Amino acid sequence: MAIRLKDYTEKISPLSGGHRLCPGCGAPTAVHQGLMGIDSPLVVVNATGCLEVSTTVYPFSAWRVPWIHTAFENAGAGVSGVEAAYIALKKRGKIDKDIKFVTFGGDGGTYDIGLQSLSGALERGHDFTYICYNNQGYMNTGAQRSSATPRRANATTSPAGTVIPGKLQRAKDLTAIVEAHHIPYVAQTTLFNATDVAEKVKKAVETPGPAFVNILVPCVLFWGIDPALQHEICRLAADTRFWPVYEVENGKWKITYKPKKRVPIEEFLKPQARYRHLFKGDTSKALLEQAQADIEFEWQELLDRCGETWDPAD
Repeated sequence: MAIRLKDYTEKISPLSGGHRLCPGCGAPTAVHQGLMGIDSPLVVVNATGCLEVSTTVYPFSAWRVPWIHTAFENAGAGVSGVEAAYIALKKRGKIDKDIKFVTFGGDGGTYDIGLQSLSGALERGHDFTYICYNNQGYMNTGAQRSSATPRRANATTSPAGTVIPGKLQRAKDLTAIVEAHHIPYVAQTTLFNATDVAEKVKKAVETPGPAFVNILVPCVLFWGIDPALQHEICRLAADTRFWPVYEVENGKWKITYKPKKRVPIEEFLKPQARYRHLFKGDTSKALLEQAQADIEFEWQELLDRCGETWDPAD
């Protein structure tokens, strides 16, 4: 049954207000939207990062559900141990509830530092959902680039200058890497549509075995955007195909949002300070053309995987 937003207007979120995340931060929105459709008891495992630091400033916690902090590198191992303990206790009759396990990690703790333990947890087949709140850089430690940082983005460790136009490497396609573990459910979305986020996370949580949802979330400081633009910038990410919205269910790839018209990548990049260098100087046109070419290549690659076509209005 499809989720209707109005059904959840009176539902209490597992994450309360009063946390210390920045105004306009996408991480708490991902938590609220993602967990709004979950009715089962939850245990949340949280890798080190902005979400962990800012929601649990000692001695306070903004979480209304059981919550466990792990280090950057071992969220996958942490949730594996908790889930295994739950199964053992349930077999002994010490727990009679059906409990679901959800892990949150940023791109630094997922794409990079935590990839090994996540991969192990996926391979072993533990029953949990991993949600990556992906703001495309190490925001907790000063806006350094991660392997999720897009090509040409300005970051403190890939600064844009007169010689190098920001990060030189393409972002790692972690969603496809996770899918290569042949787990039951993998999805990618962003905060442009709360129903889409809620439905994908609900499907992930209710699917037996490991599941993974990669949610693009803005960081107002790193991306350099007005906090009020959170929804709009996510909509542009989907409409320009910078961040395709799709799912893979039991190996079947499916695009779940196709833009109705072809929106140039400039419309997503221009409102963000991390890309302001792409709109200056003699090389700007060439850099933007290269960025558009990257989008077209990756979108066609996704269409081929899904066995689909796209016929937009120009």
